[in-house]
Amino acid sequence: MTADAVSFVLVLNNYMSHLMNTYARLPIAFDHGRGVWLWDKEGNCYLDALSGIAVNGLGHDHPELTHAICTQASRLIHTSNLYRIIEQEALSDRLADISGMEEVFFCNSGAEANEAAIKLARLYGHRKGISSPTIIVAEKSFHGRTMATLSATGNRKVQAGFEPLVSGFIRVPYGNADVIHPTAEHLSSIVAILIEPIQGEGGINVPDPEYLPALRALCDTHGWLLILDEIQSGIGRTGNWFAHQHAGVRPDVMTLAKGLGSGVPIGACLASGPAAGVFGPGNHGSTFGGNPLACIAALTTLHIIERDGLIAHATLLGNFLLSTLTEQLSRCSGVVAVRGHGLMIGIELDRPCSCLIMNALDHGLLINVTSENVIRLLPPLIMKHEEAEELIKRLVPLIKHFLAED
Repeated sequence: MTADAVSFVLVLNNYMSHLMNTYARLPIAFDHGRGVWLWDKEGNCYLDALSGIAVNGLGHDHPELTHAICTQASRLIHTSNLYRIIEQEALSDRLADISGMEEVFFCNSGAEANEAAIKLARLYGHRKGISSPTIIVAEKSFHGRTMATLSATGNRKVQAGFEPLVSGFIRVPYGNADVIHPTAEHLSSIVAILIEPIQGEGGINVPDPEYLPALRALCDTHGWLLILDEIQSGIGRTGNWFAHQHAGVRPDVMTLAKGLGSGVPIGACLASGPAAGVFGPGNHGSTFGGNPLACIAALTTLHIIERDGLIAHATLLGNFLLSTLTEQLSRCSGVVAVRGHGLMIGIELDRPCSCLIMNALDHGLLINVTSENVIRLLPPLIMKHEEAEELIKRLVPLIKHFLAED
């Protein structure tokens, strides 16, 4: 079947879907996009303030990215990691350059990147003579839906029904390094702390500036690995390449995905210091991880972000959105807080507000609600000032009307 024939069938078929019922999908299917705008199959236009959950940092139909992907696809898509992949080596060098890390393992998603980090921490512990390595994780965290990352996640709702969970995790409150001290004194099996610099799924929770440096000091004192999950907060979203750079610390292990490939699936687990050199041949692997197509998409993404000044832009536009939303919602009873960093913004209400997703859709706006009562905004890094103003113009009245009506 030719590409034109496939397109024809996709348009005309009335599908009886055999998809597993794993998503509560909205009743909309998109046809194409451009910049921060998406059009559905009926031709309706929407302002995308979610960017595929922090994935489409360059928006939709970016001409340079599209050209790079098409050119690479016409040359080579996949060979496997049985052979050298020059594009992968180039991407590892680029990531090491912007992060200060030493080694990179490539996979296909954030969950896989965190699986690699957890395996690395356990191997690190075993080599220190610790038979049952333990990793400290945080309440309200989210690290993925595989069995190990699900077990590390601090959300009982997504864990329910999948017991027995993987052992070896101790959960503590997020944002307070002091609560870890008693655990450290009574448990000698700890090998790492796994934390999000800013919690995304947990409600856009931004810790105090002292939090990450305190965790870094704890890990240095006890010989633990500091593992930072930058899957949602990385790749320029918070106004730095990585959110932890605002705190002036460097992790031993860092995980990436989402915005790295601008929609082409790719994940990465980076290691440095005591975590470098832990993995050897046969310790971990991936059939598809770091294939030429995904790596070209990531290399092009990083090049465009740097060349076009999108990191500084994320700071400026994020500050505008935060200050304007705070000002316009400050007198609204029911608004608990407006918080965030760069283009990672949450508006916490005092009640569940998932209905706002559909309300926004009806007004041509794509948003998300996480942690039941936090409106999450993750717009593309390329969003213009006037488009940010349009976002506010559409969103604020919806919130005010919802709070007045409820």
